[in-house]
Amino acid sequence: MNSSINLSADWSQIEVCEVQEKSKLVTCKNVQPLKILNPASYNKSCHVVLSNFGGGMVSGDQINLHVTCGTQTNLFLSSQSNSKIFKSVDGAAAEQTTQGTLEENALAVVFPDPVVLQEGSIYRQVQHWEVQPKSLLLVIDWFHSGRMDMGERYAFNSFFSELKVTAKGKTVLLDRFSFSPDQHIATSPANFGQYQTMFSAYLIGSPGEEKFEHLSQKLLQLRMQESANLNFNMTAKDFVLSVVKAREGVYILRCMAKSRMDLQPLCDAILKALSSELFLGYNPVKRKY
Repeated sequence: MNSSINLSADWSQIEVCEVQEKSKLVTCKNVQPLKILNPASYNKSCHVVLSNFGGGMVSGDQINLHVTCGTQTNLFLSSQSNSKIFKSVDGAAAEQTTQGTLEENALAVVFPDPVVLQEGSIYRQVQHWEVQPKSLLLVIDWFHSGRMDMGERYAFNSFFSELKVTAKGKTVLLDRFSFSPDQHIATSPANFGQYQTMFSAYLIGSPGEEKFEHLSQKLLQLRMQESANLNFNMTAKDFVLSVVKAREGVYILRCMAKSRMDLQPLCDAILKALSSELFLGYNPVKRKY
């Protein structure tokens, strides 16, 4: 599968710069079906919300987004709701490509709601980020097996996800995932077993920098229920969680759970860490849930 970015396409744009010691959205270009919202923030951080016309992505939809985070800026990039991927027509895929750049000392947190892969859907997402020294990037990649409240489980056609992060032109992280339920047994223990929602968090930064070291330790603490105090029911195996140091400057957290609610304590713990003055200074989605 070709994962190259089509730079000739018409791109939506987000640019955040420091203005009077606050991070401000200075460029905002919407190209349908993407809709970009900018809720007011009472502190130094910038909050941008991605939405779309029609409540989801239909087959053939293509979203191309370019994100630039200037020096000393803080950006929290979220979604308005679950990203619903509707049934494919004639084998056409819905696609979303994000290309982002973090300048020195910039912080970007990409924390969307989960992608919900509906029956017969085909979805492909690609993220490429370039980071500079002392910048910090946290990307959440999260998907559901289907409309779980309707009993829909792994009825989609195919799902592909790629995250690539480079620093000084060198790749520091490349993670690809592809799954087609008709070619694999989704409920096999070798695949997803009993779990219906999959959550990944990628932390990329500069070793030795205060923000990176602080947040990486917070992620490592989540492996231990007693230190993270997440109140998960371990005996019922409602979730499985792992956190690893993939390489210098890169940590990866992966979690699978039976339901969206099983993951809420994990989300709350990460958002609580990000709400400190060292990072965003508040929880941008506190009222949302």
